[in-house]
Amino acid sequence: MKSLVRSTSSLAMMLALTVTSAAAGPSSYSAADEAVYLERFARLMDASRLGLGLETYEPLEPVPGARNPVPLAGAAAGNTRIAAAALQAAEQYAARNNSSAFMVWHDGKIEKASFFKGMKPEDTFPSRSLAKPMTAVAIGRALALGKIRSLDQPVADFISEWRGDPRRSKILVRHLLDMRSGFLPQGPAMTAEDILNRAYLHPRHEQIIIHDYPVVDEPGARYEYNNATSELVAVLIERATGVRYGEWLSREVLQRLGSPGGTIWVNRPGGTAHSGCCLMLPAEAWLRLGVLLLQDGVWEGKRLLPAGYVQAMRTPTAENPYYGLGVYVAGRYIARRGFANPARDAEARRVLHSEPYLADDVFLFDGNSNQVVFIIPSRRLVVLRVGDNPPRGAGGEWDNSALPNLLIRGLPQGGSPQPR
Repeated sequence: MKSLVRSTSSLAMMLALTVTSAAAGPSSYSAADEAVYLERFARLMDASRLGLGLETYEPLEPVPGARNPVPLAGAAAGNTRIAAAALQAAEQYAARNNSSAFMVWHDGKIEKASFFKGMKPEDTFPSRSLAKPMTAVAIGRALALGKIRSLDQPVADFISEWRGDPRRSKILVRHLLDMRSGFLPQGPAMTAEDILNRAYLHPRHEQIIIHDYPVVDEPGARYEYNNATSELVAVLIERATGVRYGEWLSREVLQRLGSPGGTIWVNRPGGTAHSGCCLMLPAEAWLRLGVLLLQDGVWEGKRLLPAGYVQAMRTPTAENPYYGLGVYVAGRYIARRGFANPARDAEARRVLHSEPYLADDVFLFDGNSNQVVFIIPSRRLVVLRVGDNPPRGAGGEWDNSALPNLLIRGLPQGGSPQPR
């Protein structure tokens, strides 16, 4: 990450403009808060010019994992059930596509764990939207413990500021997971005044989302991908449980999975965590999360998520047949699947699927830079790839069906392919 280089006079001018804009709007914040926001925004713009996102951030809050994590069992050398040639081909695909970690878990054991570009198993990395499936698990755990009544409970039961609001009062807990909150969709945002940037980088970002973020559709009526919807999960969990979001993940998810821990972005010291993007964990933590969902929310014989909850996560809505609760699902075969509303044919960067998945029950975590965790219950298979954007040009492009299909072809055949 490049260091911030910006003149004092330029920063002061931006600050004056932004404070004036905020004061004229629904909510205003202190000059000190605005200065922190503008510094973060300037760093984001510097990174964007290099095709990057904001990779470093302060403050961070610890999210401890298990005190003595026990590594997941590994297959003995030469004793993998996936054909060695298939494992090698998948590893090579990951390696040449800018990956930093590639892991394959099959039927109780890790059959491949490869790290590239100097990454070590214990290293953490920016999760980007891998964090969104974690929000679904966090809410599932709160449901299991009775802290939230149901997925159809109004969020206004916890965010009391929304009571009486004609639209916000209709937002349900499930809408924070299936992207049907009615919130303004994600899109290009290149100015400091843009609400998308303020809802991401401001040290009072949770207040901006609660009070100022536009609701442009009737809740439940339309799928529109946006980060603000997922960012509210931290607020919901903290108000429902009385526990800080990072502590909830630590105590009720990571430690119960015997997982290593890490850190999470917090908007200000003692403030609110970023639940929609910015959880820093080692690769194995995300693999364990995938295994938990493959096992229907049960870990080592103990049910952590309510019965039927994982099935609810895997069930798409009519508004988007490729998205459930925080996870993408196979659905019917489509050569390119985007992240925005499926009706937006002009969306850039639709993800390539060169062929149908060879299993119709694939569901996955799918974040920016093609950071993915494929979960395939019928094959007892979980596949992880994290890293930077795969290289483009000269015919190269990330293919979302490549890794799972390479590995499925290395298993005895059976089951049903993704329908066309």
